[in-house]
This record gives sequence, C-alpha cells and structure tokens, in this order.
Amino acid sequence: MAVLDQATLSRLILILPGLLLSLTIHEFAHARTALAFGDPTAKYMGRVSLNPLRHLDPVGTIMIIITSITGIGIGWAKPVPVNPNNLHPRRLGDVMVSLAGPASNVILAIVTGLLLKLCIIIGDERLGQALYKAVGTMLLFIMQVNIALCVFNLIPLFPLDGHHIVREMLPIQMHKPYMRWQMRFGFMALLGLVFAPGLLNVVSPVFFIIGYAVYYFTVLLGLS
Repeated sequence: MAVLDQATLSRLILILPGLLLSLTIHEFAHARTALAFGDPTAKYMGRVSLNPLRHLDPVGTIMIIITSITGIGIGWAKPVPVNPNNLHPRRLGDVMVSLAGPASNVILAIVTGLLLKLCIIIGDERLGQALYKAVGTMLLFIMQVNIALCVFNLIPLFPLDGHHIVREMLPIQMHKPYMRWQMRFGFMALLGLVFAPGLLNVVSPVFFIIGYAVYYFTVLLGLS
C-alpha cells in the first residue's frame, strides 16, 4: 500500500493548513508584541510577518508533515528572537510578549469555534455533505490544536512561553538561579513530563489537561 494513499492525502490537506496557520499566528503575535514594547529585533529579522516561510523551522516542519500523516500533527516553528533589554517596561514587556502567542491561539480557537458552530447551523443539506464534512473537520482541528498550543506553551518549562512568565513573577534576585535551573533541567523535565508517563501506560498530565481544556472549550461554545 502506498504511504500517501487517498485517505492520508486528504488528512494532510485538512490538517496541514490549520497547523501552519496556528504556528504562524502564534509566532507573529510574539514578534508584533515585542515591537510594540520597543524591541525591533524580530522586525529586523523579518519575523513581524504572516508569511509562514518566515517562521518555519526545517526540522519542525518535517515533523509536522510526518506526524500529520498519522493524524496527530506535532511540530514547531522557529522561536522569535527577543532582546529583553529593549523592552519598556522590561518585566511587563517580557510577560506580554510571552503571553501574546498563547493569547493569539485562544482568539483563533474562538473564531474557528464560532465558524464551526455556524457551519453546523447551516447544515450539510445546504453546504453539501462533502463540503460540510471537509470544512467541519478542518475548523474542528484548528480549534483543538489552538487550545492545545495555548495550554502546552503555558507550561513553565524551558523553552516554552510559561517559563518566561514565571521568571518575571519571581523576585529579581531569584532570576539567575531560576534560569540556570531552566537551562540545565527545563527541557529534560518537559520531555519527561510529556513522554515518560507513556512508558508506564499512563496518560501524560499534559495531554490530560489539554483534553479537558478542549472539552470545556467546546462546551463553552455550545459545540458539545
């Protein structure tokens, strides 16, 4: 059987655009907020852009394609370069830049969720069954992946946005030891949190929380 059979190709067509859109808007939000708080670093590197090519990481993009074939869709974009010394006010700016990405995902999830609700109201009789199924599947995926991106990026472990937010909540004298710990152990702790429970046939707390977040979000929008 060919790897890219018709069902797989259809899944890629439905999943990839939404995932690329979500990652692009997430990184654009970081870059644009940094510029608003006085740091032009991302602007000089062409990152204040909605062009996905400006944000895609080669390895992360390959992962997106490979995992999208399985129907999961996991990958990453290039981190937005930020010089905290240019941010004014510095601590608030750092928090807002870090929050901008997850916040953009929440907004995109709300928009796609409302469009999905409109799609359901219109129904398959008016849209046609094939179009109704395709549009509904794409909107549902975009909504779910954006909730997942928001929750995941708020985990306070390097290199995710959450570790910046927690740092700025700590007293200044704790910043250096906190960042030393993050640089040394944060990424390994993140990998362990995500993958170690699977080795014990236990659901990762990350996926558990994301699942509940998606469920309650759909309930809130009246989609469940």
